[in-house]
Amino acid sequence: QVQLVESGGGLVQAGGSLKLSCATSGIIFSGNTMAWYRQAPGKERDLVARIFSAGNTYYRDSLKGRFTISRDNAKNTVYLQMNTLKPEDTARYYCNAYDTITRSIYWGQGTQVSVSS
Repeated sequence: QVQLVESGGGLVQAGGSLKLSCATSGIIFSGNTMAWYRQAPGKERDLVARIFSAGNTYYRDSLKGRFTISRDNAKNTVYLQMNTLKPEDTARYYCNAYDTITRSIYWGQGTQVSVSS
């Protein structure tokens, strides 16, 4: 059974930081491309950042320099460090796994991030 469990969300003031974690089980983590998405109320789910199995990364242009994605293959966990948070970063953040061999896609339940002004 595949599980992606996000944690680390919460309420923070503008300018603050949060670090999200996504612990996975049931997948060959090292072979998966991992990503974080976010969805604000009434809006589409958008890609935040992606990290490939080799460790190279991709970021949404508007978030470069503030957000950092990383992975620990020994812990089967992907992280999202978010700095200098803004009210517009308020959203539910979802962990995503893409198995490059089976082309299967998995999602976590999400963790809420709220940034107050």
